[in-house]
Amino acid sequence: MREYLPGKKKMKEKILIVEDEKDIIKMLDYNLKKEGFRVIDARDGEDALDLAVGEHPDLILLDLMLPGIDGLEVCKALKKTAKTALIPIIMLTAKSQESDKVVGLELGADDYITKPFSPRELIARIKAVLRRADEKEKVSEVFQSGGLRIDFARISVNVKGKPVELTSKEFELLKTLLKAKGRVLSRDYLLDAIWGYDHAMEIQTRTVDVHIRTLRKKLHSEAKRIITVKNYGYRFKFEGED
Repeated sequence: MREYLPGKKKMKEKILIVEDEKDIIKMLDYNLKKEGFRVIDARDGEDALDLAVGEHPDLILLDLMLPGIDGLEVCKALKKTAKTALIPIIMLTAKSQESDKVVGLELGADDYITKPFSPRELIARIKAVLRRADEKEKVSEVFQSGGLRIDFARISVNVKGKPVELTSKEFELLKTLLKAKGRVLSRDYLLDAIWGYDHAMEIQTRTVDVHIRTLRKKLHSEAKRIITVKNYGYRFKFEGED
């Protein structure tokens, strides 16, 4: 592991590069340093998991083809761990890994970029993802209604006193619906607010529906609170509504 600190530029966020190709690491180091970012790197999945917990980077660039634990398994493990679940992840993929992109996004990755890529495009993607992370409203209060209890600060959900394990995307989806105060949110809105997609691929709308389905299943008796509005999107139903 190495950490590069630009000499004269103002320090920005810390980025963890998870990549086993030395030339790509060197290129990423150089371009990220130019932008003032702090950079650490891991050459395999096991080191990536250790560094993510120990260093808590602001963003992770994650290659899918890694020795040992592959990138998809790393992504899955990060999103299931409380200390790393909310760290944004941009996947680095090859064109032949189209199905892996879909799986990675559904596991909770925030974006992907296909190799070969231009440094300028990557920097733009990084800044966009970090900006979305910064703009997400920090909610510290606890919401409780009926059998549902959500502690936003602790990122925990309970149904009738029993803990419910949600992925980071499922939790963000539930929080976004709740904060809308009963308003109907379109699939496009949810995609932009939670994933930041440009709505270009059909898979994206299916991603929202898949996450809604799994969220409802995990909420058990409280699943009825998530209402489908036909041909548009979803809303949260509060206790006492007709």
